[in-house]
Amino acid sequence: MSTPARTGDRPAEAIAGLLATLAIVASCLGLVYRPVRVIPFAILIALIAAAMGGRHERLAAYALVISAACFVAGTFFAIITNHPIF
Repeated sequence: MSTPARTGDRPAEAIAGLLATLAIVASCLGLVYRPVRVIPFAILIALIAAAMGGRHERLAAYALVISAACFVAGTFFAIITNHPIF
């Protein structure tokens, strides 16, 4: 039996995973602190991570969904509770 050689991960794949994780953390932070100021940058970071591709494509897709949901929920709760959104 012969097994295929393990291909090394590209550095861009590791950075994409790190950016996707950073986008998720930033969105959760924006959920409780000024969502319109923080979450658009988290969405941008998640889009960059998704464009890099690699083996973290699903994580980047989850980061986009989580960022969008946090934006909607954070803005909704900020308006309801009269907290600043900017």
